[in-house]
Amino acid sequence: MSMTADDDLQDNPLLKDFDFPPFDAIEPAHVRPGIRALLKKLESELVELERTVEPTWPKLVEPLEKITDRLAVVWGAVNHLKAVKDTPELRSAIEEIQPLKVEFELKLGQSKPLYNAFKDIRESSNWEELVDARKRIVESQLKEAILNGVSLDDDKRDQFNKIQQELARLTQKFEENVLDATKKFEKLIIDKKDIEGLPATALGLAAQTAIAKGHENATAENGPWLLTLDAPSYMSVTQHARNRALREEVYRAYVSRASSGDLDNTSNIEQILKLRLDKAKLLGYKNYAEVSMATKMATVDKAVELLEKLRSASWNAAVQDMEDLKQFCQTQGASEANDLNQWDINFWSERLRESKYELNEEELRPYFSLPKVMDSLFSLANKLFGIFIEPADGLAPVWNKDVKFYRVKDSSGSPIAYFYFDPFSRPSEKRGGAWMDEVVGRSRVFSRDGASPRLPVAHMVCNQMPPVGDKPSLMTFREVETVFHEFGHALQHMLTKQDEGLVAGIRGIEWDAVELPSQFMENWCYHRDTLMSIAKHYETGECLPEDIYRKLLAARTFRAGSLSLRQLRFACVDLELHSKFVPGGSESIYDIDKRVSKRTQVIPPLPEDRFLCSFSHIFAGGYAAGYYSYKWAEVLSADAFSAFEDAGLNDEKAVKETGHRFRETILALGGGKAPLEVFVEFRGREPSPEALLRHNGLLAVSASA
Repeated sequence: MSMTADDDLQDNPLLKDFDFPPFDAIEPAHVRPGIRALLKKLESELVELERTVEPTWPKLVEPLEKITDRLAVVWGAVNHLKAVKDTPELRSAIEEIQPLKVEFELKLGQSKPLYNAFKDIRESSNWEELVDARKRIVESQLKEAILNGVSLDDDKRDQFNKIQQELARLTQKFEENVLDATKKFEKLIIDKKDIEGLPATALGLAAQTAIAKGHENATAENGPWLLTLDAPSYMSVTQHARNRALREEVYRAYVSRASSGDLDNTSNIEQILKLRLDKAKLLGYKNYAEVSMATKMATVDKAVELLEKLRSASWNAAVQDMEDLKQFCQTQGASEANDLNQWDINFWSERLRESKYELNEEELRPYFSLPKVMDSLFSLANKLFGIFIEPADGLAPVWNKDVKFYRVKDSSGSPIAYFYFDPFSRPSEKRGGAWMDEVVGRSRVFSRDGASPRLPVAHMVCNQMPPVGDKPSLMTFREVETVFHEFGHALQHMLTKQDEGLVAGIRGIEWDAVELPSQFMENWCYHRDTLMSIAKHYETGECLPEDIYRKLLAARTFRAGSLSLRQLRFACVDLELHSKFVPGGSESIYDIDKRVSKRTQVIPPLPEDRFLCSFSHIFAGGYAAGYYSYKWAEVLSADAFSAFEDAGLNDEKAVKETGHRFRETILALGGGKAPLEVFVEFRGREPSPEALLRHNGLLAVSASA
């Protein structure tokens, strides 16, 4: 008999006191009873806290942290499983229980007694004596309470709460539709002629996918091959398939995901935008972009100004990219040379890159085997930040046999953090993309021994090509950059020295500064010694030839204008939708995308492009009116890396010293200090976009559409 509602609560893994979540034991059947019981317990703790609260740390902040943390850790474990091991049962359990969780969060966020106690601390005579981190906690709690509707009158608060519930439901539905639509597309290829050009790794993956779907005799050599919209499959078709009709079919399917039938996200988007606008107006803001900026470094105007500066610096270069591509196609005698369409760009760019730099991304894969990449990444972390990383598999339960678990130690050999790494794509159960998340944060409140703080634990999740046959996972250079990126996030979570849990690690850091360490780490992929330590052929052990390294470096700015514009389209359409879109007005969400694309895309998107329907970052993730953060933080990260360039990248002593300073500021201070102050403490001055434009080769090229 399966576990029924309130049986065996004492056996429910979600309610156990654990150091590492019991990922191997949590079943969908545990979610409803476990979360219900947890919320009931937390609710009585909140009632007690409201009854006894005083404006002091032990009587307000510590008990509050205990409540919020427990919910974050347990809900985080459930939500994580939904992202990496999705099942219909888990979905329906989360869907049923989520309204109760949102209701509790609203109760907590709108608690007048807690709000008043924080106000008393803020207005007390000893405010100036508080350390920075505690000031930041108080100020951010006050701001969050206002944004959670604490000062609304009853009618408006009820309206606000309904909006929050509905937004939680719609964003969840949005993400499920994207996953289901991605999963739904399958293209079985029988004739090898149809997939000419696909590299061996892609053929191996397509045969492996076919076997998993019941074509048990499929082989990389003779097929059949099953293509999907999962990133490793989609990218290899658009970059390498000579069959133009196949590229078109796969591209059209990709940009129209979740835009038709029962999985159509159009009305979900319209409702999400309408509800966000209603919420903004209830809180006294003109639009949702203003609400978003209330907790960021930037303002709407400053974000728009930066995006425009980068757009005008990228435009001429992108127009030139397109000209180069057309000319190259003509020299290759391509029939589509004068009619290049969206599904031709990736394919011909890849051919042009091969011809211009004699670089073939696929031929580089054998040099980037996952085990070697991780070893080198860990050596770099040791060189820069003085930490040691070792495998600790078996110490913590995992959700899939491919998941690795690591321990991080400081120079004295004491553990300071742990992390999980789930590297491979599993399209049937795991959402796409790559991300880092926290499992638990550093905190003295959760000390086990009353002396040392609880140590931080992180998730790193990627979606790269799994090992095929007996070969290790062989990565593209882009996948290497992605691993470095996510590891940068993880470092900021794990190397924090902040013991106040509410601002430790990535907590409490303004969203537009949070991409700084991740994008900073990507720069090291182009550093000669770092790259040479990674790039060893997985069979022969030979190093990447020097001339290939030089070509990789030269190719770094290849199509930089076009790639920059692609990100700027996403950032600009996000801000437009959250500041200018009028629900039910004359301009549809797709009209806005078209309008933005005129200024951010050299060739317009297809009339039926519906990429918004799978734009999870802003409709199901934390980037609503915040996608510009990638560019904002890229300015910070390029400038931070330029501190290492100024010190001398080949001067080991200078690199170590600069690395130590980076660790003690950007990585150590967490949300306990304003990001601009932290940056200035590291860099000695305010940030400038010059380093970013220089790295992208866009410094001198400037014009506007």
